[in-house]
Amino acid sequence: MSISKGGRRRARPGAPAKASAGHAGQDGATPLFVLPPTATREALLERGSDRRFRALVADLLTIATRMEIVRAHHGRRIGITGPQYSVLIAIAHLQGETGVSVGAVAQALHVSSAFIAVETNKLARLGLLLKRRNPDDGRGVLLSLAPKGRLKIDRAGAEIRAVNDLFFGELDPASFRGLAAAAAALVEGSRNAMHYLGALAARPAVALEAAG
Repeated sequence: MSISKGGRRRARPGAPAKASAGHAGQDGATPLFVLPPTATREALLERGSDRRFRALVADLLTIATRMEIVRAHHGRRIGITGPQYSVLIAIAHLQGETGVSVGAVAQALHVSSAFIAVETNKLARLGLLLKRRNPDDGRGVLLSLAPKGRLKIDRAGAEIRAVNDLFFGELDPASFRGLAAAAAALVEGSRNAMHYLGALAARPAVALEAAG
């Protein structure tokens, strides 16, 4: 079939369409939307592009989701929730010979002391934790694993180690140390972001002005 001289040539099936540089309203073309950079710090950009930064955020969100799945799985094995599993493991690491305070556990997990107090009360009722008065602080308590808690963790230990070895298995010693340092820095940076979001919710104009 011939094509008239004045007609438009049809695109080959499967051929990519060319991006239009026209404006809305000109031949029905839609203007190309270019997302502005989602960060401004030079350290987060490569030649002015935030492409690698966006990829990093996507990777971190994937890692966080998968870590939540792993934590919930380990918790179910012991008969508790994922957050309670984190609390139990933290106490196991920090208790030493005399036990660990609520505040120390809260600091290690970057949560409030009120949260730790509530969850450790539940774990104590399940027979997994022991609570005794802190001799150095009459208003405080010291937390340690009960025999039942130690037994539960011991039984799940092989599976916990296997999952952790797989989850972090792509890291060599140098990259592991680098990740640990970067994660600590991100904890501090994320705390600053939370403070900013709180200020933004309370006084939007002031927070925006302070952020520049």
